[in-house]
Amino acid sequence: MLWKTDEVRTRKLGVADEIDAGLFYFSLSLFQATALVYRNFERSLSDVYGEDVARQIRVPSFLCFGSWIGGDRDGNPNVTSETTILALRLQAQTILQEYIHRLDELRGQLSHSEGLCQLSPAFLDSLEADRTSLGVFIAELEKPYLQEPYRHKLALMKHRMECALMQVQQHLSGEPELPDRHAYPGISAFLDDLRLIDSSLRGHGDAAIADLELHDLIRLAETFGFHLMQLDVRQESSRHTQAVADILAAALSLDYLALDENQRLELLSEAITAPGGLMYDLATLSPPSRETLETFNVMACMRREISPDCFGKYVISMTHNASHVMEVMLLAAQSGLIGRLSGRWHCHIGVSPLFETIDDLNRIEEVLTRLFDTPIYRELLRVSGDSQEIMLGYSDSCKDGGILASAWGLSRAQRQIIAIAEQRGIKCRLFHGRGGTVGRGGGPTHEAILAQPPDTVRGQIKFTEQGEVLFYRYNNMETAIYELTMGVTGLLKASVSLVQPVPHDRPEDLAVMDELARIGELGYRELTEGTPGFLDYFYEATPVSEIGGLNIGSRPSHRKKGDRSKDSVRAIGWVFSWAQSRQTFPAWYGIGLSLSTWCAGKPERLEKLREMYRDWPFFRNLLSNAQMALSKSDMNIAKEYAGLCVEPESGKPVYELIAGEHQRCVEWILEIAETDRLLAENPELADSLHRRNAYLGPLNYLQVFLLRRLREIDLKNPGENPWMKPLLRSINAIAAGMRNTG
Repeated sequence: MLWKTDEVRTRKLGVADEIDAGLFYFSLSLFQATALVYRNFERSLSDVYGEDVARQIRVPSFLCFGSWIGGDRDGNPNVTSETTILALRLQAQTILQEYIHRLDELRGQLSHSEGLCQLSPAFLDSLEADRTSLGVFIAELEKPYLQEPYRHKLALMKHRMECALMQVQQHLSGEPELPDRHAYPGISAFLDDLRLIDSSLRGHGDAAIADLELHDLIRLAETFGFHLMQLDVRQESSRHTQAVADILAAALSLDYLALDENQRLELLSEAITAPGGLMYDLATLSPPSRETLETFNVMACMRREISPDCFGKYVISMTHNASHVMEVMLLAAQSGLIGRLSGRWHCHIGVSPLFETIDDLNRIEEVLTRLFDTPIYRELLRVSGDSQEIMLGYSDSCKDGGILASAWGLSRAQRQIIAIAEQRGIKCRLFHGRGGTVGRGGGPTHEAILAQPPDTVRGQIKFTEQGEVLFYRYNNMETAIYELTMGVTGLLKASVSLVQPVPHDRPEDLAVMDELARIGELGYRELTEGTPGFLDYFYEATPVSEIGGLNIGSRPSHRKKGDRSKDSVRAIGWVFSWAQSRQTFPAWYGIGLSLSTWCAGKPERLEKLREMYRDWPFFRNLLSNAQMALSKSDMNIAKEYAGLCVEPESGKPVYELIAGEHQRCVEWILEIAETDRLLAENPELADSLHRRNAYLGPLNYLQVFLLRRLREIDLKNPGENPWMKPLLRSINAIAAGMRNTG
């Protein structure tokens, strides 16, 4: 059957397909895994502190799931207001269906009979209130359970949940909504009913029963609400700038684009306070600006329809200035998400500025200081609980300046963010935009959390799980529980600073990393920006031009069609293509150069690096991830790909630079780790990679052959090329063997 199953999609994925793919993992593993992680946590409390202490502690439902599938507009023209609405409704449908399923299971379990247990008065009052409210509609529904009060109540709860589900499905099918007063109005009413049953069970000595499936359902309701996940919306900053410029031109005849940063902040602050928003003719705005405004209208509408908690943060990619955040606040004010009544502000949107290039990371202190010191924004933060989220981009910063500059710039930025927020009494959560591969911030979650700068995690962290990582981590129950547990464990360890002092990173180590990052960035930029023919090598010695035929996502591989620059190609395509050709250099290029340059002729510096590797989680994690990526590289195979260059002599110098740095990285990392082979400290992973290499090598040689044949035939429609389908199969096969490819 597997032999006769095609591994290549015949059509391109749409956003709706991606939404379905993301939701698939909840019913498959995540609902039950989440409940079991909480149970295991509570059991651990009893094991460590004893049952008497554990009974006095109520572990909060602290896990929170999010998504931006259907909300991420940045560079994806396929994401529209309609897809955002679809994503939210499908999420609501998924969680309501799970509640109905679990209510059925509970009804089968709680068979207590009237007269054989002492039901709580509050529970009996609730049951009677339900019967009165639902009236004749439930006569047949309740008949089998009149002598079994818990089953009676659960049957009525299921009916109310089905009514809520029907309303969501009416929206999904395009039918006019028929409001149903019997439907649960929101998660609070559902939780109230569950807790009444829980309290009543415990009141007549059945705490052991209450701690089973009922306890799990309460956990899930507290975790997922009626919205399942908080949907993040993301858009690139220039879209907001243009929309604001259009609005101010239409409303006030002002040339916003001609203003400097100070003038923009002053104008935006004043405009946000305008009662009822600015007045203008919507028809005079450009189509992109109208579309941007519509996003905020959808957010306001869906908060009313689904839940006030259905949206997470509005992420602004390419945040270069404080005004980029204030522009979003002004746009939100036009839809009523922000405003002031009777002198009191309200704010129903949270913004997460995304800093993703090396230059942006270096300017983060200037931007945030200016933003937090803007009085209107500070007031909006105050009414939002003095809480701010900041997103850090791993993918683009690594593509921009290399792994050392990226990793160190992100680490330094975290210290700056926390310090700036703390000075102003703001609680700050860091959002780590990690990809699957090391070149996009990937790697083991537990180690990655522990490698964060001391006293920056503080009990909360947010990070992305993307691409094939979802499949490998959440495709079965055991790995889903393991990954969630490792994340929680890492969070606890990294948050020790909340209860006791923790040692700070040594200033001398920070100074060394400053120098290493500077050298590494220079070497990386020299290769990617200063080496003649480098971009030609990228497009000719990797399958980057062909991977679009895989139909693995709805987003284009380039930000601008036809633009073959490094800035235009997306980080996923960048990393994925280098991995296919077994070069994987985004994850390690520059490390060997920086280590050898810094240590040149000074043995005491080598000892210093060895000490940092032993004692500093950040440095150890950096070199450990580099070892994994280096192990997946194969310069002999990469040489075959280099032979695909149209002008082999122009590709040869690029290949030699990459191969030379690979050798230098291996030698110096082994020196610092004081071992004779890569991954000596992780023999299981080393063995796994060794076994996979026996299959990967032949696949790579086959792929080189297929690329050569494919490119010999020039067709207007590449899909008609007879070599395309076997090539796409080879890409899938190599990706499966390489694992975290992007």
